[in-house]
Amino acid sequence: MKKILIIGAGRSSANLIKYLLDHSLTENWIVRVGDRDIDFVKAKLDNHPRGEAFALDAMNEVQRKSEIQAADLVISMLPASMHVAIARDCIEFVKPVITPSYVAPEMWELDEVAKSKGVLILNEMGVDPGIDHMSAMKIIHHLKESGAELHSFESFTGGLIAPESDNNPWNYKITWNPRNVVLAGYGGTAQFQEEGELKFIPYHRLFERITSIGIDGYGDFDGYANRDSLKYKDIYGLSDIPTIYRGTLRRGGFCQAWNALVQIGLTDDSFQIEHPEKLTWKSLTSSFLDMKGAISLETRFRESFDISDESFSKLSWLGIFTDRPLGIREGSPAVALQNLIEEKWKLDAEDKDMIVMWHRFVYQLNGERHELLSSLITPGDDPVYTAMSKTVGLPIAIAARMVLNGKMKLTGIQLPVIPEIYNPVLHELTSFGIVFSESVRPL
Repeated sequence: MKKILIIGAGRSSANLIKYLLDHSLTENWIVRVGDRDIDFVKAKLDNHPRGEAFALDAMNEVQRKSEIQAADLVISMLPASMHVAIARDCIEFVKPVITPSYVAPEMWELDEVAKSKGVLILNEMGVDPGIDHMSAMKIIHHLKESGAELHSFESFTGGLIAPESDNNPWNYKITWNPRNVVLAGYGGTAQFQEEGELKFIPYHRLFERITSIGIDGYGDFDGYANRDSLKYKDIYGLSDIPTIYRGTLRRGGFCQAWNALVQIGLTDDSFQIEHPEKLTWKSLTSSFLDMKGAISLETRFRESFDISDESFSKLSWLGIFTDRPLGIREGSPAVALQNLIEEKWKLDAEDKDMIVMWHRFVYQLNGERHELLSSLITPGDDPVYTAMSKTVGLPIAIAARMVLNGKMKLTGIQLPVIPEIYNPVLHELTSFGIVFSESVRPL
């Protein structure tokens, strides 16, 4: 009987755990899930006979290594910063490991030793990164095989609220790690390429430089740049392409309002607020603005930032001008903001989310220029089995099954950009309703 070890049971793990348990009897697996909150794990295992819940502190090296040594395959659903430590342990004990996160430079440094020991470290196996790579590479390989010359590749993904559950002015609710929502793009510079020219967007301007995207049947979206699009030129085999741009989707108007929070400093994670338990949101917001005598906080704010009435309404609804306590005992402005949005953007009991993904290719074929659009709309089922959980967890689970059944014999650091990985994964995802729509038109 093979043992699958899942480390971390956060928001994106529900469908991963369900898939593995659903196949555990026929495949003869035990699925062990470790997390700090064992009750959280037990709820997801739901007394399944092949599921085992246990309390795990991933920082406890002795316990972590003991669990990894006893497993046949490891899946790390921890924050990205922990994946390298997990990978090192897996190399030591010769265990394959799968993660949904971007490959850090420290992870790439493990490639040679992982290959020398025959260990697979499969990363970027979620939705973004993950399904975005797989769906894009399938098209890229097809176009190249057809003799096409690619001029432009743009790709955007968003974890959003489904239209039937969209009932707040931000048109957004939290379906993944809320800290990552608050710190999106923080502390870095986005880079991409447009018509052969390098483009850079520093964090303080990230939510000002917006790409408008329309998807038939679902309306308009705003796209802002991901951290680094340039590294995917080589990974995708597009080293000579003039335009490559990867980004994140939000509903129209979100980015302008969020930009005001960035500009004022409420997403700042670089310092600790002194005695935050004594502060209200009104006093914290005021602390970032100049003194203006008897002028109201709202007026001072609007005089400081050139924002629309719609954006100001979003901020007012969020509560940053109110006497509501910050609700934290320690932390930065970003921590306080996270605490606020976790309540204000919480999924209600009947809510459904959705994943939206959009690719645009411009290419030359037989002397003619074409545009190919590929889009994915995947709804969630409920606040537990969300679209985010489906699209992050299912590709990992499918890959895990392939590894355990000997259908993936790769070693070293791998991404899902080769047919050996993306073809079977994308094929099985269609059975879960994760299907792309494509259209082509001449330009």
